[in-house]
Amino acid sequence: MSVFTHLVGELSRLLEPVLAESATAAAIVLFTVLVRLALHPLNRAAFRGATPVAGLLPVLLQLPVFFLMYRAFTSGELLDHRLFAAPLGAKWADALGAGGLLGAQGLVFLGLFAAIAVVAAWSAVRGRRAAAEAPVPAAAAQVSAEQQEALRKLGGVLPLLSFGTLITAALVPLAAGLYLVTTTAWSVAERAWLQHRRRSSL
Repeated sequence: MSVFTHLVGELSRLLEPVLAESATAAAIVLFTVLVRLALHPLNRAAFRGATPVAGLLPVLLQLPVFFLMYRAFTSGELLDHRLFAAPLGAKWADALGAGGLLGAQGLVFLGLFAAIAVVAAWSAVRGRRAAAEAPVPAAAAQVSAEQQEALRKLGGVLPLLSFGTLITAALVPLAAGLYLVTTTAWSVAERAWLQHRRRSSL
């Protein structure tokens, strides 16, 4: 049994009296929040521009957590746990085969996709707003009109990349999808909070 499986199991046992069979799913969300909370000082340092490495460390430190979770829910250690009707080890294709788009499992995945879409839309709106509010650098005067137009178009497309999480969530087990929506929501909320604090301190 991996350390991840043990920790999620312990959190699940704590939550089981309240959440019954969905306790393991809630434990994954809680575990993800605890990991992101532990990484918050690094993210704060990266936002302040303390060191270029600080921006990479949170991402690098989250990768093992994601891979351990993926392994735990594809190797059989936690396959019997569920979120409502859907097994945490099931993928979108499994849900479609077990009742279709509006079947019991399909509805769980649709709920997950809706949550991811809301977070992605929030991220895209914030990204476009931040790009519009950003000061134009002095070097921009030396850029040709065509290059400025290309940069403007790129700035409009980049925020939409956050919707790529939907594709990933459709391909990985439900447990990994829960991790993705939680960590993505945390990232967007954390960045919004840090930007608000920076504006308040000016």
